[in-house]
This record gives sequence, C-alpha cells and structure tokens, in this order.
Amino acid sequence: MDYAQSFAISAAGMAMERTRVDVAALNLANANTMQTPDGVSYRPLRVLTRSMPISTVTPAFATQVDNGINSAQLSFPQTNIEPSGAAPRNVYEPGNPLANAKGFVIYPGVDPAAEMVNMMDAQRAYEANVAAMNVTRALALKTLDIGG
Repeated sequence: MDYAQSFAISAAGMAMERTRVDVAALNLANANTMQTPDGVSYRPLRVLTRSMPISTVTPAFATQVDNGINSAQLSFPQTNIEPSGAAPRNVYEPGNPLANAKGFVIYPGVDPAAEMVNMMDAQRAYEANVAAMNVTRALALKTLDIGG
C-alpha cells in the first residue's frame, strides 16, 4: 500500500473527528441562548457521516492494487452537518423579558451531557487516527533505513 494513501486515510479521519468536536462545542456554546420574541433561535446541529469509496476520490490507488482488492472496498468518511431536530426546552422564568405570555422562555434542545460524550468520543477517535498516522510514519522511516 502506498504510504501517501495511509496518510490520506488518517487525515480524513482526523478531519471528520475535528468536525464532530467543532459541532459539539458550538452546541454547548449555544445551549443557553434564548429564543427571541420573533421566534428565531439556535437549532442544535449534528454530524452525519457516511463512507465514500476511495476510488471516487483518487481513481488510481495503483488501480486498486492491480484489481486485487475489489471485494474489500476502501472508503473515506464524508461528513454533513444538519440540524438535529431536538425539541426546544421550555423553562419557567416569568421575570425574563423574553418570556412568553405564560412566563416560559424557550431554549435550544441541547443535551450538555450527550454533547460532552460526543466530544470525548471524537477526541479518542482523533487520537487513534494520530496513532495510525504515527505508525505509518514509523514504517516509512524503517523502510528507508532498511533500504539505506
């Protein structure tokens, strides 16, 4: 396997995990923003990930190792950021100037505990991709030492 391909796979994984961390941080930052009287409020986001075959990204890859890996389809992750559709929270705060007629203020439906779990999971997956990249680097350096 080409070392550049291994680096590209790890880099794609790190980019995906970075997106997950960014979205979780954005959701946490807006967890306590209030809805304005005209109904505009923050909508929590989520990251949707799907695999995209490498052959559509880089058609060469040594022509799929001379057509020997046809059964094992290699793929890159592709991410999309979409609104989560979580229901907003109604909090009773009658003294708040943004409260409705019943005294409720509408906050985004962000679950801080779930966002922290997502952030920690993304951090561990990012670290795993860094470790894979370091192993590939070590293998490439060892190959250069052997080939001397």
